[in-house]
Amino acid sequence: MKSHGTVKREIELHVNGKRQHAVIRSADTLLRVLREQLGLTGAKAGCENGDCGACTVIVGKVPIKSCLMLAIEVRESNITTIEGLGGDTPIQRAFVDNFAFQCGFCTPGFIMVSDALVNNYPHASEEVIREWLQSNICRCTSYEEIHAAVRSVISHD
Repeated sequence: MKSHGTVKREIELHVNGKRQHAVIRSADTLLRVLREQLGLTGAKAGCENGDCGACTVIVGKVPIKSCLMLAIEVRESNITTIEGLGGDTPIQRAFVDNFAFQCGFCTPGFIMVSDALVNNYPHASEEVIREWLQSNICRCTSYEEIHAAVRSVISHD
């Protein structure tokens, strides 16, 4: 397909357990495809240069900033967005219980990185928790509530 001199191609993505089709340019970011073609607006377009983490999604088991990843790079991967968590995971409940959000713009990204942390490192140390949470920025609150939410879900066997 050609559109204004730009070649487009159809790809299949595996998003939130479903096969989704999108028509993309090779330069389209995963963030833009998720938001504009698939209607999954939970990942936010914040800085769009990888600094804020508002666009964080999970690819495989790894949190990634979807503003930095090309959609074509994840054709064979399982992608999970905030919508794919279903609204009732332990980390989502912990964010509510610990008042770990204010305006909510950054919350989906923090929940995604926290969900990946809890799933990959269920016994994470304080140092590991802090390291993982450094990947995202919140301008509205202190990070203590967010840290407390993650800590409340981590096993301390």
